[in-house]
Amino acid sequence: MTVNPSRIKSNIDLKKHGYQVGELMIPWSDNTIPLGYHPIPFINIRSGKGKSLLIIGGNHGDEFEGPAAIMRISQQIISNEVTGHILLIPSLSFHALKNSSRTNPLDDRNMNRTFPGNPNGLPSEMLAHYLETNLIPNFDAVIDLHSGGKASIFTPCSLATESANTHLFQKNLKLAKIFGVPTIWILGQNNDNRSLNSAAERSSVPMIAAELGGGGGIDPNMTKMAELGILNILKHLDILKNSPHPVETKFDIVEISNPNATIHAPSFGLFDRFIKAGDIVSKGQPAGWFHYISEPDRASIELKFTHSGKVLAHSNRGVVHKGEMLALVANDYKTKK
Repeated sequence: MTVNPSRIKSNIDLKKHGYQVGELMIPWSDNTIPLGYHPIPFINIRSGKGKSLLIIGGNHGDEFEGPAAIMRISQQIISNEVTGHILLIPSLSFHALKNSSRTNPLDDRNMNRTFPGNPNGLPSEMLAHYLETNLIPNFDAVIDLHSGGKASIFTPCSLATESANTHLFQKNLKLAKIFGVPTIWILGQNNDNRSLNSAAERSSVPMIAAELGGGGGIDPNMTKMAELGILNILKHLDILKNSPHPVETKFDIVEISNPNATIHAPSFGLFDRFIKAGDIVSKGQPAGWFHYISEPDRASIELKFTHSGKVLAHSNRGVVHKGEMLALVANDYKTKK
């Protein structure tokens, strides 16, 4: 099968040694830029021969801990201290970040539900295709930093894809442990194949994502956690010298074994939450009140957990819409035979 070439170009040579700042150029004509391109800024650092690491933040434009951590890292690294190649994209959905929105205002697409993309499609589709065909296959490992954005709060966790390629899965799990966050979420059969994680799996490239809090701001503890995690992986790959920062030796490894354990909003209303991310909950335990705010004469209901487990995330919104995730529940990971 012939792979169509990407329309996206870099304005610098990624193979050139040294510390460079460049842009991915998205050729998209709209009212803001009728003739020209929409830029995605990045930092490219290459020196000597060694491993390569692609580090991505801002896959969603309202998730800021990742971009902040990447900006910190980019200003710490001196090119002659690097052995290998580091490509840092602080905000993959740069136009969404400028808009402080989850989706890209150029096309209203969710970047992390757009892979494998389309070289002749909408801006997000072109960008997804470029990553999957031109970038990811050329790296030894990938990190994709997320948070809950404005909508959600996550307990800090790294995410490793459980691949049918067991060797790849073990590499993913190793990266998650090196990253050093105490909770590891295994993405199994319920993983979305339109995500960047799945794009890396299709290229057989080891990768982790991370969920680092949320709320629509920048949590200093989460940003520091991401910064240390990135440095650990750079040192693990021998791209940077010195020993990795000490990390947890005991990990809580979980999976979403039953999507029905998730609590969703039954209607439009207020979620009056009792729980927080990271809580261990039991079947039948109350999660919070649900108030029918537009129908004050209607009795509020108490929402209860239908399964026991760990609360990976909860809604950060007071006002919620029918179908919205209110509490995401995970269970201990069970090794597949």
